[in-house]
Amino acid sequence: MVTFIISLVALVLGFILYGTFVEKVFGIHPERRTPALTHTDGVDYVPMKPWRIFLVQFLNIAGLGPIFGAIMGIFFGPAAFLWIVFGTIFAGGVHDYLSGMLSIRKDGASLPEIVGSELGTGIQLFMRVLSLVLLILLTTTFLSGPATLLQGLCHLPTITWGSSTMPLVWVLIIFAYYIFATILPVDKLIGRFYPIFGGVLLFMGIGIMVIMLGWHNGEMPELTDGLHNRQTDGLPLFPMMFVSIACGAISGFHGTQSPLMARCVTNERQGRWIFYGAMVAEGILALIWAAAAGTFFAVPEQGLYGIDGLQAFKDAHPGENIAALVVDQVSRSWLGTVGGLLAIIGVIAAPITSGDTALRSARLIVADFLHWDQKRIPKRLIIAIPLFLCVFGMVFVDFNVVWRYFAWTNQTLAVFTLWAGTVFLYKQEHTGQHAYPKGYLIALIPALFMTMVSVSYIFIAPEGLQFAAKGLSLIAYIIAAVVTIGLLLLFIRWTKKI
Repeated sequence: MVTFIISLVALVLGFILYGTFVEKVFGIHPERRTPALTHTDGVDYVPMKPWRIFLVQFLNIAGLGPIFGAIMGIFFGPAAFLWIVFGTIFAGGVHDYLSGMLSIRKDGASLPEIVGSELGTGIQLFMRVLSLVLLILLTTTFLSGPATLLQGLCHLPTITWGSSTMPLVWVLIIFAYYIFATILPVDKLIGRFYPIFGGVLLFMGIGIMVIMLGWHNGEMPELTDGLHNRQTDGLPLFPMMFVSIACGAISGFHGTQSPLMARCVTNERQGRWIFYGAMVAEGILALIWAAAAGTFFAVPEQGLYGIDGLQAFKDAHPGENIAALVVDQVSRSWLGTVGGLLAIIGVIAAPITSGDTALRSARLIVADFLHWDQKRIPKRLIIAIPLFLCVFGMVFVDFNVVWRYFAWTNQTLAVFTLWAGTVFLYKQEHTGQHAYPKGYLIALIPALFMTMVSVSYIFIAPEGLQFAAKGLSLIAYIIAAVVTIGLLLLFIRWTKKI
């Protein structure tokens, strides 16, 4: 319990202290008119109240990531707590804040345009492709997952495609909803109802935390247990844990979502609460679920407690979605019938609402590339229909395959966003627009770390080149280090030229 409490306090203090520092380094201008006020179109650029934007941003970036990712991450041991805390404060919070504030400064531009304006047209084109791939993969996973959960609650006709069985009716229902949410003005559906779902997600997390701290007598993982790898599948802690707990620490997907809300912010002073604050809230949610998963399961007659009990539960359900089973078991046991129902609704609603905002982001990325305004519905449909068809086709691909590629694409996107933030902050200092000595380090340090994570993942992960399984992990780390140092040297060389 001590580790959990300290981690929780650290996240709150991180928002107050480091979040304020990040805001100071960026250099906000409260007097500057935001795109929501200068480009109001009644569709995507719509002024909204700050508290409403915060809840929508939180729901958009949350999805299943901070819950499922944290549950899978705690299998690696108490080290997961450290990554959630330090990743959220020094990487995820900075990433989300910069992507949101840069969008505000660049007239509500989408992520590829933001990154391209700092790193060049070649990177911009690559980011357009990478972002669209990520968003299509994410929408597919956040369509299949909820459809499967809903099928468990209410059995409807299914369809078999190859070796996969898909709850077709639920897929079609969710897909129909996606179409409306992607096309309608942001304040008609997303701005009106998503704060409610965001509140449900927060309620679920707070309820789990209260029960865990107040009434449950399980053995909670502690840092004093050691930081060694507790994973029994033979996967190395680095980089696997840092990718597993993606959305609970840092996620490139967040950078595609921040511009959605950047087009609704009415004052730059709101940025820290909305972008950095939503990331901290997600980190807290991830912390709660990591602790709950590592505490709930115990087999006293076998002497299994904490993470060992969780591992025994996993071994008893081979081939199943263990994270979904953990959520179901914990929610129903600790929150009762009503609370458990709300929790399940939260777990179903969160990915659905992240999926439709992912499609909305994809529409805006294409619109920015084509320089098409989105005031008229036909123009929105011309862009959106091909995206819908891509997602529907991907539904029939193996869920596990889609998720693996999404995980790596997600973190790679974060790498480019952090490098773009680094360049922007350095330019600000170099040109005297906002002279904060060495302020660019707040983005450069996490950019270097995440570069190392992303590159080494390619070589080590089971879905990658499998160097770890071949006993070649050291070579993978050396390659990743060379790439990381190479990018650092390129950055230093660039600073000497401008």
